Amino acid sequence: MKRATGIGGIFFKARDPKALGEWYRDHLGVPLQPWGGAKFSWQSPDNPNGVGSTAWTLFEEGSSYFGQGASLMINYRVHDLHALLAALRAEGCAVDDKVEESEYGKFGWVTDPEGNRVELWEPPAGK
Repeated sequence: MKRATGIGGIFFKARDPKALGEWYRDHLGVPLQPWGGAKFSWQSPDNPNGVGSTAWTLFEEGSSYFGQGASLMINYRVHDLHALLAALRAEGCAVDDKVEESEYGKFGWVTDPEGNRVELWEPPAGK
């Protein structure tokens, strides 16, 4: 079974997300979008037409989306979220019971042995 197939997103907290985003735009050329983050398109041998992207997003410093005390979270693209979550549970990993499904795809979470919350994302078909 395929597991992680790429990085879907990198999310981190900032005291002032707007100002920090502008710094990354001005000094590193991060292509900020109106929603405040960026989208880096990519392609690979599995995806020769470049269908896919990596999101780069800043969150408010007080956000609890990453879990307790974390300042960074990585989102990994996966091929079959439900199968992977089942495999991770069978392997004794700390898998969140919650799964979100929307027009943006399917999202699930696992916590690594050092307490880092990891987001797993199965994109919608064809994305």
